Amino acid sequence: MPAQDAALEIETVPHDPVPMRVRASGEWTFNGLKARREEIVRSLAALRRQPPDRVAWDLRGLADLDDAGALWLARAVRGAQQVDVSPQHERILAQVKRGLRVPDVLTRPVDPLLPVVATGEAAMRFAAHVQDATALLGQIVLDAVALVQRPRDVPLREFSAGLYRAGVTALPVTMLVGFLVGIVLTYLSALQLKRYGADLLVINIVGVGVVRELGPMLASIIAAGRSGSAITAQLGVMRVTEEIEALAVMGVSVTTRLVLPKVIALAVALPLVAFCTDLAALAGAMLVSRFTLGIGPEAFLEALPRAVEVVNFWIGIGKSVAFGFAVALVACHYGLRVLPNTESLAAGVTRSVVAAITCVIVLDAIFAILLRNVG
Repeated sequence: MPAQDAALEIETVPHDPVPMRVRASGEWTFNGLKARREEIVRSLAALRRQPPDRVAWDLRGLADLDDAGALWLARAVRGAQQVDVSPQHERILAQVKRGLRVPDVLTRPVDPLLPVVATGEAAMRFAAHVQDATALLGQIVLDAVALVQRPRDVPLREFSAGLYRAGVTALPVTMLVGFLVGIVLTYLSALQLKRYGADLLVINIVGVGVVRELGPMLASIIAAGRSGSAITAQLGVMRVTEEIEALAVMGVSVTTRLVLPKVIALAVALPLVAFCTDLAALAGAMLVSRFTLGIGPEAFLEALPRAVEVVNFWIGIGKSVAFGFAVALVACHYGLRVLPNTESLAAGVTRSVVAAITCVIVLDAIFAILLRNVG
């Protein structure tokens, strides 16, 4: 027999307690609804605007019914008092009705203590990170002491590779950023100092700011986003591929072979990178001073040692060592916490970069308070 398309007939009976009678016929299936879909949608939309108790449904003319048609009809007859359906279609319609009773989104009552609970959970997660990082730091110290007693076991190849990646390859981008920052800082300072005739003070402002603060900070932030993410990704991939577990099974110390060389390499490389960043920033400042304030390179270099005391230089170098150690420690900490799946790896790299930059800023604030009377 040829297939009968789904149809919907609406009859209005005036002065009747149930003035609207709807008769569904044909095959209310996925294929049967295609031909007259738009017409049926408009009719069902008009019926939804009517009170459910004023509409009577006659579904005995259905030739066939599947899940798609049952879903349409179950939504349409929801709340209706009078629904006539044949026994063969009553079961599937009842099942779909029960499914519609489940709310789309399970809403939970608002807990007034939710902010307190969230704060407590965040504090517990932070405490767990601090505990694991402290344990990792202690293990690094123990491994370093052990390597001093056994110099032959020092992983020189890993150390040299980390020094090259974190130092040599980072110089172009850090020096470029330092040069541009020096230009911007000098230009903005010159605009203000010109008003008061204190042009030469630009050397003091830029010199101290770059050598003591901006050089180490720029190098550390770039290292956190560049070297820190690479360290976390490398250790995370080794965790995903179970290489770290294989090293532990073979009796190889993970911290000695993987963590300690990276931490020491970044702590050694970052002061050198910061020094080159200082030079690039001062070169940018010298260039802007020449064309904006008329201060020649000879005068700039002559006044720079008097404006910037040597102690400021050593403070910047010392801060760079601490920043490099902190960035590498945070990167290794998050790399070792990666779970064996790619989603955890991506999240670990992101958290590592954010945590490393935050740690650098917090350390810089601590150094600024402790060394406020120095220099």
